[in-house]
Amino acid sequence: MKKLEKLLVGAALCALAVPAAAQADDQEMQKKIDDLTKKVQKLEEQQKGSDEKKIADLTKKVDKIEEKSLGKWLTIGGDYRFRVDNLNGRTVAYRDANTTFSNAASKLQQDFFSNPSTAAGSSAYFGGAPFSMSTAGALGALMQFQNGMNAVRTYNDAHSFVTNPMNGGLIGGLGMIPGPGMIPAYKPNNDTLYTNRLGLNLHAKATKDVTVNVRLLAYKVFGAQDDNAVTNSGGTPFFADRVGTFDGTTGHVPSSSFLNVDRAYATWSNIADQPIWFSVGRRPSTEGAPSNLRLNNERPGNGGTPALLVDYAFDGMTIGWAPDIEGLPGAYAKICYGRGFEGGFETTTNNLKDTDMLGLAIIPVDTDPLRVWLQYNRGFNIFDFPAMKDTAFGNTYPSTDLGAIDWYGAGAMSTLKNIGPGNLNFFADAGLSVTHPNENVSAQAGFQGLMTGGFFDPEKPTSKTGWAAYAGARYDYTPTKTKVGVEYNHGSKNWITFAPAADDMWTTKLGTRGNVYEGYLIQEINSKPVSSYLSKAFFRVGFQWYDFDYTGSNNWVGAPVKISEVNNRMMMLTPVKYARDIYATFEVKF
Repeated sequence: MKKLEKLLVGAALCALAVPAAAQADDQEMQKKIDDLTKKVQKLEEQQKGSDEKKIADLTKKVDKIEEKSLGKWLTIGGDYRFRVDNLNGRTVAYRDANTTFSNAASKLQQDFFSNPSTAAGSSAYFGGAPFSMSTAGALGALMQFQNGMNAVRTYNDAHSFVTNPMNGGLIGGLGMIPGPGMIPAYKPNNDTLYTNRLGLNLHAKATKDVTVNVRLLAYKVFGAQDDNAVTNSGGTPFFADRVGTFDGTTGHVPSSSFLNVDRAYATWSNIADQPIWFSVGRRPSTEGAPSNLRLNNERPGNGGTPALLVDYAFDGMTIGWAPDIEGLPGAYAKICYGRGFEGGFETTTNNLKDTDMLGLAIIPVDTDPLRVWLQYNRGFNIFDFPAMKDTAFGNTYPSTDLGAIDWYGAGAMSTLKNIGPGNLNFFADAGLSVTHPNENVSAQAGFQGLMTGGFFDPEKPTSKTGWAAYAGARYDYTPTKTKVGVEYNHGSKNWITFAPAADDMWTTKLGTRGNVYEGYLIQEINSKPVSSYLSKAFFRVGFQWYDFDYTGSNNWVGAPVKISEVNNRMMMLTPVKYARDIYATFEVKF
């Protein structure tokens, strides 16, 4: 008996030594532990009575070995996705602001060097401005005009600037300058946009109640290693959330093959033996419900946020409470805080404020057949431009804060099982945005503030309310693992969301001021999972149709303009009337 005991203990120690020293395959070690457990059980049956204590001691040793196994404290997984998009759209005629300024300065310089005495300033370039000057004088006036524009900081500054007779003449004349500033309507097209995305996930149990979660992402376009490769038009970008990548969209908008930290946070649960948790780090505030249906992801846990209001990689913290209420199964509530921009030291030359987000989530029901959510967020000191490098506008950086935004949301998703040979998933969500602009304006965006004013057309800052609705369904046909889904969303004239990291190529569809229709099909490969029970491989094909009612989708800088009324107005971004995306993916989750 002693010999057998030594043999079993030795086998157990060998099973532990392999993963501890070389981190060998955890499944193989688990198999050895299972075999050892079976031998102990068999021994128990044979040696009942006098040897029961020795067997019990041996069983404890086996349990201790199993507790220390790699698979008990560390889980590694991830996903890979190949995607191809066919993109097509239609713009409306407009005047590009940046090109117009550059063209005006260039023409004045050319005329100055060819004939400095030509009095071309007012007649040829400034459309009957209330002054007459030489080209040299016009060039000087333009430079003075640009310097004055850069000095504008508040609404009163902007109003004084545009009502100045000299500036008014220049503004009117800029709109009459011939050349590349006038962009006619055209049909942007990209037949094949290929992308690769790799995600690596780590979940570690540090102590009984403390865990660490990490997600790394690398996401790039085939044949490109830059941030504006997705909808690069060779000119003025189409949408603000796809001008380039920045802190909140890194890893979610294609940029480079570098692995970026998408999520990294620690969670302390069961605080004071109560259903309370505290979590801090780079948050799981992307790909929230109900977008998990379309993405074929598992339902997000208590760390997720409603996709209609937030899809942004925040650094922040959360404190939550999950009481056990019989009539409200799975109920919990949490307060979330995140920082969207760090303003740095306050000095005589830097008065930028931090951009912060505060949220309250109440989920009264969270079960397999039904999930209901209520959400309130407030964004403080919203920046005008994010920090980006090498975009179509050069290197951008916040120049001022524009005020605050409140968001309100309510939604639900449910699953009806055994509807025919499958299950039916459906959802509905609604959101409200309310702006609270301050007096500041963004001079680099043409005196446009938080939902107030147009290019050179500032208006007194006032609160604007927007709304959005989002609904959809997915039927899961169980016999063949086929899933078919449809979605629709609408955003009003003044709708603003905070979701630039959403998984859409043209622009975040849930921030559209207009309508978006989408249909998709998911076909899972009928193959037995190996790495975990959640492992799967599947194909996904889909169709998106954007029908824009107003300009400024996914942008809080500047007032919206009805697409049918753009009529060659000066703008910072290319106005799009409609857009289409046909896409297909091959995805593996492991």
